Amino acid sequence: MTFTEIIAVVLGLLSVFLVTRQNVWCYPLGIISVFIYIFIFYEVKLYADMGLQVFFIVLQAYGWYEWLYGGERKTELKVSWGTKTIYGTTMLFVGIATVLLGSILHRLTDASLPYIDSFLAVLSMAAQWMMAKKYIENWILWTIVNIGSIVMYGMKGLYLTMFLFAIYLVLAIVGYVEWKKSFRVKSV
Repeated sequence: MTFTEIIAVVLGLLSVFLVTRQNVWCYPLGIISVFIYIFIFYEVKLYADMGLQVFFIVLQAYGWYEWLYGGERKTELKVSWGTKTIYGTTMLFVGIATVLLGSILHRLTDASLPYIDSFLAVLSMAAQWMMAKKYIENWILWTIVNIGSIVMYGMKGLYLTMFLFAIYLVLAIVGYVEWKKSFRVKSV
């Protein structure tokens, strides 16, 4: 555990808490947190997670814009459910991208846990995109990511980050409940 990891954890927690409340300030705090994690994951050779952080910076900026202007007539985006097409396409992407990234990391790097790391990274990409679009199901994907990450980070000795993902797991459940309530209220 380092001071840098502590800062990343605190910012990450605050960011996810703000997401559960649909507060757009989740995005600038999230960008800072994921930027710090680029360096942390490089140090422990979790390259898929390191690359994922770069992707998160881009998707955080996209989500920030979408939440503010992605609704009808460039208004605030509202919570909604995804479609069967979105589910199918997302799962196909997760499956194919996991195999491709895992194979690349396994063959070309000294990556630790290349397939597990790749699966969690790719599923995180899908969840982050769904969150940027305010699809309620993003919380289901985050729940799976959080459980897998707790195990992986524990194996790598990143105990503070493992604890962070345990809190993220609780926040994912809270977020799911809160977003469902929000959807019901806005639909009436």
